[in-house]
Amino acid sequence: MKFSRVMVTGGAGFIGSNFVRYVLTNYPEVFILNVDMLTYAGSLENLNGLPDDARYQFVQADICDQGTMAELMRAYGIEAVVHFAAESHVDRSILGPSAFINTNILGTFSLLEAAREVWLTQKHLVTDGVRFHHISTDEVFGSLGPGDPAFCETTPYSPNSPYAASKASSDHLVRAYHHTYKLPVTLTNCSNNYGPYQFPEKLIPLMILNALEGKALPIYGDGMQIRDWLYVEDHCEAIWQVLNEGRLGESYNIGGNNQPPNIEIVNAICELLDEFKPDSIYKPHQKLKQFVTDRPGHDRRYAMDISKIERELGWVPKHDLKTGLRKTVEWYLANPAWITAIRQQKQFSEWVDKNYSRRGEK
Repeated sequence: MKFSRVMVTGGAGFIGSNFVRYVLTNYPEVFILNVDMLTYAGSLENLNGLPDDARYQFVQADICDQGTMAELMRAYGIEAVVHFAAESHVDRSILGPSAFINTNILGTFSLLEAAREVWLTQKHLVTDGVRFHHISTDEVFGSLGPGDPAFCETTPYSPNSPYAASKASSDHLVRAYHHTYKLPVTLTNCSNNYGPYQFPEKLIPLMILNALEGKALPIYGDGMQIRDWLYVEDHCEAIWQVLNEGRLGESYNIGGNNQPPNIEIVNAICELLDEFKPDSIYKPHQKLKQFVTDRPGHDRRYAMDISKIERELGWVPKHDLKTGLRKTVEWYLANPAWITAIRQQKQFSEWVDKNYSRRGEK
């Protein structure tokens, strides 16, 4: 099945905007309705230069507004919802968890209710021709020890932060709507994404931009936390494949098969910047590294077993960390106008005030 009228929530954010761009570029028969509230990490700057505006519509709206979500689905004949919209940063969830409960849990509930109303109660479209796809995270599984096997789809949930708990709750809601109401759903749990258009709070863009400006490169604890790194375009390809070919009610892990400790990521970025900016006064960029107090309850290790999606759908990531990081650093170097525009947004200034001032790194 190939869905032709797709509503993307959170499509002005990092992964969502990359997904919109990926679908419009590769599937000329698909229309995208992008619904985003444009909070601090969502920006229309991420959507400049889309390949075909005739197949794209943006609506600024809150996913918690169930009536508006249902009306949009009816008005645009939406066949599939791809639900990215979420508060997504662990540090911010520790400082202010209420927004995560509201958006990630209540927002998902609102969308599920809208889909149930339009597709199942009003039967606006044929039920076997619609799909609700939910984007989640590996953080719902908790933390792994050094010798523990990688997370698989049947790993028990054990979230350790308010963010992870809110995403675990939304996963359970999506599954419940499938089993209780027979809503056609699929789910994916992804590892750490990186690539173009990522908001500068995240590790990789933060290290790139700080290093370019000679600022400290803050590394939590000893820097030996391990994550599975997934290039965002690979993630978009996997989501599209699960949406169209995945089994109803099933979840699929998506990872990059790249699991170095964070300190190695920072070192690799520094080496790439030394190569790309040989005349920089901050070279070698590794001298900018600064170890800071670890975050509360920091999960030590994540790793994803992606054998299910490979076995059932034939998907594997195309980028290893070396090629993905190189493309990412090149993109940030080539797009200073995007960086300037993001930094001029009021929400970005507020984020800097709340976060960097605490570490004395503002």
